[in-house]
Amino acid sequence: MRNLSLFLLAILLANISVAQTIEVCKTCSISTLKAAISQAKEFDTIIVKKGTYKEHSIIVDKSLTIIGENYPVIDGESKGEIITITADDVTVDGLFIINVGTSYTEDYAAIRVKRSKNFVIQNLVLEKLFFGIYIEKSKDGKVFHNKIIGDALEEYNSGNGIQLWYSNNIEIEQNYVEHVRDGIYLEFSDNCLIKNNVSALNIRYGLHFMFSNDDIYQDNTFENNGAGVAVMFSKKIKMYNNIFKENWGTASYGMLLKEINDAEIIGNTFEDNTIGINIEGSNRINYKHNNFSNNGWAIKVKGACYANTFTENNFLYNSFDIAYNSNVNDNVFDKNYWSNYTGYDLDKNGIGDVPYRPVKLFSYIVNRTPETIILLRSMFIDIIDFSEKVSPVFTPDNLLDNNPQIKKVTW
Repeated sequence: MRNLSLFLLAILLANISVAQTIEVCKTCSISTLKAAISQAKEFDTIIVKKGTYKEHSIIVDKSLTIIGENYPVIDGESKGEIITITADDVTVDGLFIINVGTSYTEDYAAIRVKRSKNFVIQNLVLEKLFFGIYIEKSKDGKVFHNKIIGDALEEYNSGNGIQLWYSNNIEIEQNYVEHVRDGIYLEFSDNCLIKNNVSALNIRYGLHFMFSNDDIYQDNTFENNGAGVAVMFSKKIKMYNNIFKENWGTASYGMLLKEINDAEIIGNTFEDNTIGINIEGSNRINYKHNNFSNNGWAIKVKGACYANTFTENNFLYNSFDIAYNSNVNDNVFDKNYWSNYTGYDLDKNGIGDVPYRPVKLFSYIVNRTPETIILLRSMFIDIIDFSEKVSPVFTPDNLLDNNPQIKKVTW
């Protein structure tokens, strides 16, 4: 066994010792990235000098490090996919990739990682693209510090900025994505970390994922997207310290939760959205330490939502704090701060002496007859809300915060 280990170590050292660096430039003996990959051996480094290289359908089928010097341009001339990685242990760093082909039958990408592991895609600038970075049936990789700028106008003829499909243990950090269909999209991708990204001005969603479990979304900003963020058909998702803001429109929201179970939504900010969170068929979720500020609706709860807890959140100056379409409640609201609370605190313990009822009758009416929203702020609405508060008929009589905070919650 010892001799075998020494033999394997000798092979490894031999490979390291013969690894070389290949330069690509217009006046070099190797003037294209394709030619450099063809001549390279496993674990070589390719340095691409500044310049414009009109290439597409580049296949990286060896374990290589490809580094751009001063952001050389790889121009695909709109002829199809530009770079496809099929080997393990590949790093692509510092390229400016433009002009991806558009197709209604093929998902052409600026850079695709296919059935690979231990890859790093970093410091890229991608423009004039269909799909940006497409990770397919891969694992144990990192997509770091890339700038993806699309020019999407319609959903049907645009692709996503960063897409994961059947890929696990992927870190997506410090990327900036705008003007694509979905900024970041995950499908059947587990144990991924989405952190410190900005996804803005996208046609559909800043973040969209389906059938993906045990993922973490942390410290991201999703701003001014068509319909915010959609989280669907997944479980054990952790969403911490994200910002969802300025997602406005008749069908828009900061975040949509559909068929989500056993999740944590903690420390997030939902600001200036038509709907902060739209919830349907989602259970056993812990909502804690979130700020809901200046939204049309802070939270809209639709059918089949059970055993959720809303504790120590701040509801600040929303037109409606909670919308509920049922008179049955199985969720807990406790120790939240409500800017619309008008109760008192005679014992000065920081907790209101009168429970707060966050669901207003007018919210119930608007849910069923949207045109009545024009009556918002009228005295008539104040009267019917007061009557429902005194004697609930249409809203759940047990949907109460029994310990409303007198001061805004801090953490």
